[in-house]
Amino acid sequence: MNRSSTNHREIQPGKYAIEVHNLRKSYGKTEVLKGISLQVERGKLLALLGPNGAGKTTTIRILATLLRMDSGTATVFGHDVAREPDAVRRRVSLTGQFASVDDELTGMENLILVARLLGYSWRQAKVRANELLGAFDLTEAADRQVKHYSGGMRRRLDIAASIVVSPDILFLDEPTSGLDPRSRRQVWDIVRTLLASGTTVLLTTQYMEEADQLADRIVIIDHGRVIANGTIGELKTSVGAGTARVRLHDPVHRPLAEQIVSQTLDVPVNLEADPAALSAQVANPERVADTLTQLSQAGIAVTDFSLGQPSLDEVFLALTGQPIEDETQTTEEISA
Repeated sequence: MNRSSTNHREIQPGKYAIEVHNLRKSYGKTEVLKGISLQVERGKLLALLGPNGAGKTTTIRILATLLRMDSGTATVFGHDVAREPDAVRRRVSLTGQFASVDDELTGMENLILVARLLGYSWRQAKVRANELLGAFDLTEAADRQVKHYSGGMRRRLDIAASIVVSPDILFLDEPTSGLDPRSRRQVWDIVRTLLASGTTVLLTTQYMEEADQLADRIVIIDHGRVIANGTIGELKTSVGAGTARVRLHDPVHRPLAEQIVSQTLDVPVNLEADPAALSAQVANPERVADTLTQLSQAGIAVTDFSLGQPSLDEVFLALTGQPIEDETQTTEEISA
């Protein structure tokens, strides 16, 4: 098989690259997916968000033909995942939460190995490996064993290995987990380049900023069900008119400020990581002025105040009832 025969850009007509309807999956007596339905437009990025165990990884593993569904339907470019797994595998690539490259091989050797397995000749494999090492800023580390790479370098190499043959669909399951901010942004740039080339991406992530930066649409799932589906703007609008953010001069006043804000706005208050800051969803913006007046009358000095759209973290909290950081290991992770 030569390189041209491994590139599957012959795309059937239709709006959606992925269509999932009423997908169900159980591990023993634990039902992980309880009727998931979603669609991913061609050439777009859909971010799949939710607490650990919500069903994100299980959904991706089913779509990548690594796991069989119990019931429902799922198609990739019109190919049924259950009945046509080989056709699906020719169109997709998967990068999981942990790098799948060989630590004992060099970066160059890893990419040549993958290319040879995909049917490239020795010369073609070396050319393609050099192309990817250059594109992913790994040329200087090409002859270094991967066990000596940083986390960011390993992740870039892992993604490079996933696109030796440019996939029509790339599944990214928490691709930047554990990376420092600089490495994370390098991965984002890679994803943007893939999207610009026409690749469809299904992303799971624990970083709300990542979804905010990359996603065309977001699906939030919780306890095996879709609880929200829309653009970032639509989801932010769905949880309230806006968010009031207050920073106090003295953190010691935050308990009293929390009471005042909660009473005047008649909503729960979110205590920020900053001990002097708090925020709340605003259903009635007209009450905001009264809140500031009440704080002033109580002798609580405010150093900063803003009223704007909720952050994606606040949307997640409002919809799931827990912040993204408070996730715990569940059956899905153990079984996956």
